[in-house]
Amino acid sequence: MKIELETTDIEQIVQGVIEQLSPLLKQNSKSSDNELMTVEEAVKYLKAKKSSIYDKVHTRSIPFLKYGNSLRFKKKHIDIWLRNPYHPDLDNYNLNHNGRG
Repeated sequence: MKIELETTDIEQIVQGVIEQLSPLLKQNSKSSDNELMTVEEAVKYLKAKKSSIYDKVHTRSIPFLKYGNSLRFKKKHIDIWLRNPYHPDLDNYNLNHNGRG
């Protein structure tokens, strides 16, 4: 059995698929989780002092990324660290677990 479709039929099908998938894609893309924060943004987010953040970076007790001379904090990993500083997702950071951090 062979079915022939007109261009308008195909466009209607595609539009229907897009309408059904759009909400699902928006729901699953939590861009704020992958947000990179500066030191100042991390200070506001954690409600901590800037010196405290730098101290945690120096002792490697907080997950951070370094781009040249700039420090960045991935919001997703900060949230994980707040719940459990020993979480396996944080293993790449080589955190020093002497104390809570």
